[in-house]
Amino acid sequence: MNGELVSVVIPAHNAQDTIDETLRSVRSQSYRALEIIVVDDGSRDQTAAIARCHAEIDTRVRLIEQANAGVAAARNTGWRAARSNLIAFVDADDLWAPTKIERQLAVIDRTDEKVGLVYCWYLVIDAQSMIIDRQHRPNWRGDVLERLFHGNFVGNGSAALVRRQALIDADGFESRLREAGAQGCEDILFYCRVAERYHFEVVEEPLIGYRHLPGNMSSDMSRMLRSWMLVVDEMLGRHPGAAPTLCEGLHFYSAWLLERTLHQRQPRYVLPIMSLLLRHHPAIAMRIIAVDLPRVGAQWAKRVVTRLVRGRRPAPPQVTARFPAGELK
Repeated sequence: MNGELVSVVIPAHNAQDTIDETLRSVRSQSYRALEIIVVDDGSRDQTAAIARCHAEIDTRVRLIEQANAGVAAARNTGWRAARSNLIAFVDADDLWAPTKIERQLAVIDRTDEKVGLVYCWYLVIDAQSMIIDRQHRPNWRGDVLERLFHGNFVGNGSAALVRRQALIDADGFESRLREAGAQGCEDILFYCRVAERYHFEVVEEPLIGYRHLPGNMSSDMSRMLRSWMLVVDEMLGRHPGAAPTLCEGLHFYSAWLLERTLHQRQPRYVLPIMSLLLRHHPAIAMRIIAVDLPRVGAQWAKRVVTRLVRGRRPAPPQVTARFPAGELK
């Protein structure tokens, strides 16, 4: 293998249905100098066995097993065991396009150490790895901390290539969110911590297949809101002058969660979301009640009426192609 070593960390918990395809997409990278670390986070299925099969075929793959401690702890175990100064993360249900690492390294090579993280665009995929959404196209770069206060434009935990020193300075991923029963926003908190000291860069190509599944972490929307609130609390503690921006970001996120609950026909989350907001951020709750809920409710009612008039369920998202994850050589 030629070139600087890049470590790839794959946290995995009960991921037997997807991790084989994830590992194939990582192993088929055009950039070959990889160390691929699978951290099995207390899985009770065949996740570890599948990772061992890949390790037997490809000496770049190694498996670390630990008791279940959550995705943040698994990522921390992985990067701390890594041998390189550049570390990439990919969740065990997501995919990489073959040139993902190659394109990000090209950006790293032409920047200085002030750039601590390079992200890229993603495509949303379904359980069959078919593309269902192509809208992610941010191009925020440089000092992005205030932009992150508005929302997680990076979008997921599989897009970042990070310098080891940035991970050290950010103290890795926050495992205490899980301990607080608020798992879900480890990514955005980590990105904020990195952005406090480093600049970001972006590869403006969709190189991630970000998988949306009904049972994944982000499907519990009240827990996701609790998690975002803890991120806001930490950032407010160090950046009190950013309170208006952080509150605006919390408002946008809360309204988006409510819209998502109705779009996915999960109205049971509406009351817990509103209760959380009324207890902790009553001004945001009142704004949502006055402005956002009527708008979201009207959109939902329009869809219901349309289904009744047409006498059928809405068409599924348009599937255009399979995500181009590449083939092993």
